[in-house]
This record gives sequence, structure tokens and C-alpha cells, in this order.
Amino acid sequence: MASTWILRTFGVLVVMACSVDAQLSTRFYNTRCPNVTARVGEIIRGHIRRDRTMAPALLRLHFHDCFVRGCDASVLLNNPSGGRGEKEATGNKFSIRGFEIIDDVKAKIEAMCPGVVSCADILALSARDAMRAFGGIDWAVPLGRRDGTITSAAEANRDLPPPFANFNTLSAIFRRKGLSVKDMVILSGAHTVGLTRCASMQTRLYNFSPTSPTDPSIDPAFAASLKRECKRGDNNTLIRNDPTKPTDTWDPNYYSNVLRSKSLFISDDAMKRSPEARKIVLTQNQPGSPFSKEFARAVEKMGRIGVLTGRQGQIRQRCSRGN
Repeated sequence: MASTWILRTFGVLVVMACSVDAQLSTRFYNTRCPNVTARVGEIIRGHIRRDRTMAPALLRLHFHDCFVRGCDASVLLNNPSGGRGEKEATGNKFSIRGFEIIDDVKAKIEAMCPGVVSCADILALSARDAMRAFGGIDWAVPLGRRDGTITSAAEANRDLPPPFANFNTLSAIFRRKGLSVKDMVILSGAHTVGLTRCASMQTRLYNFSPTSPTDPSIDPAFAASLKRECKRGDNNTLIRNDPTKPTDTWDPNYYSNVLRSKSLFISDDAMKRSPEARKIVLTQNQPGSPFSKEFARAVEKMGRIGVLTGRQGQIRQRCSRGN
């Protein structure tokens, strides 16, 4: 009897998961807001023409949203009354950018289709369209997400993968979100583009341990070049996630940096710290790398984490606050 109950319960959970997933569709707004994807793309292209660095920033914003409470646009909410929201989390404060772009897209879509398109879908579309405009990467964005109403700094501090995490910690965080080691290694490849503040490098460059001020796992020449860009105590200067390239381009160079100990974060270096992960890194770091194709698959999978659909959540009128 017990085994029968377990099988039936497992079957119900599978059906529920599949039914939620099935509600996401690239045709979700075809009737109620048929031009939404084209309009979002048009608005985003304008923003990226003005500031190309915002493309990786919007991709990161989408990632940080999905890892906390699922892809429900909770990262966009301002402080709850008497509390601290995701924007104030350690991994987000002074770090994530692009809120004003999402607000602009939302306002223009609301003028076109009032109360129809969620902030969560707008964020997912904006990340894809920004990287499409950036060049070299594209993926499908099934739609139908609804917006959450809760935001928590404590949850973000718990769920976001920190830049100082080792392999076991990282793989556990990704696993809790239904993502595999391969998904983790591929999604981490997004660090081939984008910016970070020197604040994130201070410990690794200057205060790693009492016996070794600089992390000995960093290539010495690379560490010296980073110190020229990020002086001791400098928390504000922005540097590229991949300073080994003359310009910010979408490519698999991240994996070359991991293998050469020229990646910025301990969490990047961790991508070679297990036989399984190292094998994936080596596969990406070769001529004809499958990186872009596999990233597209992984980021679409990420975009389905914990989505609210049907009557769950709401369609927020403004992305920074609940209705």
C-alpha cells in the first residue's frame, strides 16, 4: 500500500510539474497582445544601441530573478514595508542594473496592452532581446509567467550563488533549482561578457588568507594586471568579467580563462574542480565550441524555474510594486 501511495503521489507531482510547464508558450500572447514580442525587441534594441553594457546586465538580472522564488520578477520589487527586498541582498546591492530599462518596457507595453503582460515575461524577453542585440546568442522564450508579490533579501542571500563559493556549494545551489552540473558550467559561461565592481575582487587579490594575501590559484601575471585595475580598497571601479579580451564579445573564451587560471571569481575557477565539470569545460574550449547552442538550451531551462502560471500571482501594473 505504501509503495502504491508513493507512486501515485509521484505521478501527481509529475503531472502538476508538466501542466505548469505546458502553460508556457511562445504563442501565449498571440490573442491578447499579439505584437508584444516585436515591441519589446524594438524597445530593447534602442537601449542597447545607447549602452551596450546593459545587455549582459539584463541577462544577469534575469538570472538573479529566477534563482530566488523562481522567475516571478520578485527581484524588481522595491523594499517591502519594514523589510529588506532582493535588491538589498549582498549579491545584488550596488551590483544588479537595468531596472529603469524594464520599467520603460513595462510602461510602453502597458500602454499597448493594459494588464496583460507580466513583468516576469518582460524581464525574460528583455534579457534575450538584449543579448540578441549584443550579438552572437539567441534563444526561445516561452511566455505565460505571472508576477510574485514577495521579495526577500534573506532568501536571495541564501539562494544566489556567491562568487567565493567552491564547487560543492555551487553544484548544491544549482541542484536545488533543478539544474545539473552541465547547466551550471554552461550558465557560468555568461561571465564571458559583462562588468563587475572591484569590490568583488578585494578579498581574492589582497586579503585571501593570513599566509597568502593573494589567492595562489590565480595566474600571477593575471593577478598583477587585476591589481593595476583594482587598487587595494577600491570598491567602485567597474572592470570587465573577461579582461583578457580587447573588447566584450560573446564567445567561449571564458572556458579558456578557467583552464588558464585567469577567471575573476573563485566560483569560476571552481568550474574545473571536479572531473565532470572539467570535462564540460574542455568540451566548450575547443574549435567549433557548442557553447552558444548549449547556453541557449540552459538559459531557456533556467527561465522555467518556479514559474507562476494560471491564477497564481498577479500581473503587476508597475514592476517595482505589487498591485
